[in-house]
Amino acid sequence: MPDFFRKLETTSLTARVALGIALLLMIGGVFVSIAAFAYGREAARTAYDRLLLGAANDIASAISVQDGRPVIELPVSAFELLTFARDDRIGYRIISPDGRTLTGYDDIQLPQGRKDLRDGFFDGTFFGEPARYAVVSRRFAERTLNGTIKVVVGQTLRARNTMAYDITRKALYVLAASGLAMVLLAAVVVRSVLRPLEKIAGGLSARDPHDLTPVDTAVPRETEVMINALNRFMARLDRQMNSMRHLISDTAHQLRTPVAALRAQADLFSDETDTDRQQKIVERIQTRSTSLGRLLDQMLSQALVIHRGDSVRRERVDLRDVALDVFEEGDHAVLNPDFDVVLAVGETPVEVMADEPSLKEALKNLLNNALKYGRSPVRIGASAEDGRAAIWVEDAGKGPGDDVLKALGVRFNKGTLSRQSSSGLGLAIVHSVAVSFGGELVLEKPTEDRFRASLVFDALPEKDA
Repeated sequence: MPDFFRKLETTSLTARVALGIALLLMIGGVFVSIAAFAYGREAARTAYDRLLLGAANDIASAISVQDGRPVIELPVSAFELLTFARDDRIGYRIISPDGRTLTGYDDIQLPQGRKDLRDGFFDGTFFGEPARYAVVSRRFAERTLNGTIKVVVGQTLRARNTMAYDITRKALYVLAASGLAMVLLAAVVVRSVLRPLEKIAGGLSARDPHDLTPVDTAVPRETEVMINALNRFMARLDRQMNSMRHLISDTAHQLRTPVAALRAQADLFSDETDTDRQQKIVERIQTRSTSLGRLLDQMLSQALVIHRGDSVRRERVDLRDVALDVFEEGDHAVLNPDFDVVLAVGETPVEVMADEPSLKEALKNLLNNALKYGRSPVRIGASAEDGRAAIWVEDAGKGPGDDVLKALGVRFNKGTLSRQSSSGLGLAIVHSVAVSFGGELVLEKPTEDRFRASLVFDALPEKDA
């Protein structure tokens, strides 16, 4: 069964619609067949019952009384209409007031317990075949004959059944013809509906592989949702491609100078004979290697943030937990043991929709910048106010001047974040995280002697208890 559904999912829409209509017609055909047969049988019964009743009335009207005895002259017209059913047998019986058979077949019996049967119809048998009978009564009130004579005329059911089956068959012919027309019409309609999709597919196939511009949305309303989703996907892919291109370009730019300097120092060391100068060269190589390692760590962090920003599913994250995790990792004790780092979080949850690893990476970069360029003590915290949630790092330094902050904002807006110093690259990572989750990087001076860098997002409402 799973294989059947798997194959059904890959079947063309035209075939699905045609199959669905065919199944619907088959189910409907069963009900129509039952209804048509019931209608045909009722129509045949009504038509032939009228013939029986007419024949019985003709016979009853031909009865007369002579010398106190009923005289019967069967009219030929009484049976002419019944002879149209060539395959059926016809029988009659005329019953005197005392229950004797005046003429006809004694085998024709009135229903048991209904000797006083009034005019009407009943079902029975005639020579072993199912038959239908009509009863007509004629009352005589004469001196020599007083009573009711009953005329019973019957006919087997072959013609009736044939007529019912014929009506049913013709109804099914009409149903089959209309069903086939509906299936063909549905196939034509589906093909015409899918033509815009074929046009879109052709346009996408003819595109340049690097062309990620939006697809024209002048399409039917039903396919507009798919086109909009495709355009959003292409926009995310374009952002990722641009980010990766910038990352590769920035990596080449950032690594070229330190790698060239290391190579030059290594060449100097191989040519230097003075031991003291060799020692200084080794120290420079060590310093540059450490700086290069830190730069590579930040670039890898930036690549991670770019990847997760567009590919990882957002989750409900409490910024207090992020701040606590970064504080408890204790990297600050290794990077700058002389600095006092304090955690500042409250009891109220500060929740946003984001990716926790990306937020941790951004907060670590803010903390590293504070440890490198700020002054002790340093505070790490998370807070919420006026529907906005923030995670921040604050130090006791004055921070960069207003002109530098303004320049940083311009660089963020232009997207050329990585071609800066190491601190600039760290802020670029933080900015990328903020933008990826609908937030912003805010650099401000709460007071004259403090500087704060914050990641600010829209706060989520508290969960119901």
